[in-house]
Amino acid sequence: MNNSMKIGFVFDDTLDKNDGIQQYMFSLERWLKDQGHEVHYLVGQTTRSDIPNVHSLSRNIKVQFNGNRLSIPLGASKRNVRALLDREKFDVLHVQVPYHPLMAGRIINAARRTDTAVIGTFHVAPYSRLVTLGAYALGVWSKPTLKKFDKIVSVSTAAADLARKTFRIQTDIVPNVFDYPRFRDAAPFERYRDGIKTIVFLGRLVPRKGCMQLLKSVAELKNTNFRVVICGAGPLEAQLKAYVATHNLADKIEFVGRVSEEDKPRYLASADISVFPSSAGESFGIVLIEAMASGRGAVLGGNNPGYATVLGGQPDQLFATTSVPELTQKLEHLLSDDAARQQAAAWGKQESAQYDVALVGQKLVYIYKQFAPNSRKG
Repeated sequence: MNNSMKIGFVFDDTLDKNDGIQQYMFSLERWLKDQGHEVHYLVGQTTRSDIPNVHSLSRNIKVQFNGNRLSIPLGASKRNVRALLDREKFDVLHVQVPYHPLMAGRIINAARRTDTAVIGTFHVAPYSRLVTLGAYALGVWSKPTLKKFDKIVSVSTAAADLARKTFRIQTDIVPNVFDYPRFRDAAPFERYRDGIKTIVFLGRLVPRKGCMQLLKSVAELKNTNFRVVICGAGPLEAQLKAYVATHNLADKIEFVGRVSEEDKPRYLASADISVFPSSAGESFGIVLIEAMASGRGAVLGGNNPGYATVLGGQPDQLFATTSVPELTQKLEHLLSDDAARQQAAAWGKQESAQYDVALVGQKLVYIYKQFAPNSRKG
């Protein structure tokens, strides 16, 4: 029997940006292809031409949801969906959940159960009560197609809780994935190896990600042997820069803008301390495990359910995002205590290895083969 499979990742949003769900799929795609499988993307409006096997099935409109900017499909043509599935004959459709009934829902409906397994991964944790209500409404709307899944998993307990509360489904945990060796082996930038402690923030400059919280804490630090490198862009950039100017922090803060995927591991490897103050809406926190894998610095995260999933083994590395003094105290401690920082770095490097796509990917392939009709026949 040929053990290779043809797998279609189903995602309502675009591949033109590189947020958490896109990173999840890209990491899985690279690993699955290395294992001999064929991967396609059945997605919303996407213009990228550097990714093979992309099927853009809908026009999309941009919206705000869960503190993120994303796009939702206006609807996929049932005829085009049917023609694509008949032509490609996927063994597995791996749906990113929640999904839109007029896009992913139509793909699920068109899949022939005798030929194709339908597997889902639930990614979302709530940002607000309004988001929870919205997810509940989407779950009700999606109920007819939910019955057609062979199995749905969640990336964390936070995501599983929302799946149970809003979609009324029970899910096992199969965590997020990343390319562990790429971050483990990353080299720091030489310009940050000058004896000055480097604090790195990496994320969108939006309220939920908490960069202003970090700047307020930095303004209170008594230790002066540090710099802060802000990696990211977003609507708060002007406000953050104004805060830096009015609080005389310009000689301490460096805004480098949005960083490329190629440079991201190097920025994280340059950090003595990485800080992610996100207040809510995180189902997991891929950026945490990326920073932990770099192995050079300590990682601090806001105490939201998704980040607690990752950092729960070291609760001292979590902080209340509403408390400037708490974050300031943790930064003071790690800036001055080399042993504590090195201990946190060593723990993070070891802990993050469990999320390597080579390990988690095997769990997903096992699920695929458990339900893919052609695999069962073999």
